[in-house]
Amino acid sequence: MKTDAGFPVQRELQLTGEGVHLWRVNIPLMTPSVTERSRILSSEEQKRASRFHHAVDRNRFVIVRSLLRQILGSYLGKDPLALMFSYSKKEKPFLAGEGVGDAIGFNVSHSGDIALLAFGRGREIGVDVEQVRPDTDVKAIAERFFSTREQGDLAALPDGERRQAFFRCWTRKESFIKATGKGLSLPLRNFDVSLQPGDRDALLATRPDALERTHWRLQDVTVEQGYAAALCVSGNNWQLLEKIAQEPMQ
Repeated sequence: MKTDAGFPVQRELQLTGEGVHLWRVNIPLMTPSVTERSRILSSEEQKRASRFHHAVDRNRFVIVRSLLRQILGSYLGKDPLALMFSYSKKEKPFLAGEGVGDAIGFNVSHSGDIALLAFGRGREIGVDVEQVRPDTDVKAIAERFFSTREQGDLAALPDGERRQAFFRCWTRKESFIKATGKGLSLPLRNFDVSLQPGDRDALLATRPDALERTHWRLQDVTVEQGYAAALCVSGNNWQLLEKIAQEPMQ
């Protein structure tokens, strides 16, 4: 895995079929530029931003959406404002319109102060980040959504490790269903993920099609303490390159 901490967004970016790029965003550091960033949003996106009641939620939406446009525009050599998005039946966004080149799969997630944006050319991608919250009823949620195997693995852990493992499991499951594009129409009990930290092959079983597991690579993403994150990508012949989005804008 490579990390390029000083890779500014405004440069022309290259995304090959063998590469998957994962951009990290520190949302508070981007907040001073939120007014400028809102100018590269579409009118519909600006309307969506205006509907948020709290400034922190509105700013988070503007920052993440503007960066999505900015990064995609750089990959495609296009004006970020000219990009058009459409949505699948399960509300997964994708690029639409003419001149977008080879399809770029992308996915975004944000929680607390962190946002993650993942991109891969000709690949399906899902990413999820969650802030580890002390008020989450870990046992009740696991019983409702986790598979029998996952519930057993979680219960076997020492009390002090269980909460972090719960969020590790949750982000892995979320990133998988986001990558498939099926959303919650795919029952969370129909597949098993590992709870082990740092796992680079965390999808253990898929049902009813056991072979589907081999079509994906699901792994942890290292994030700041107090968070958990995971990335799921179709295929296995890819290399992850992590980047940090930082100012200035184009």
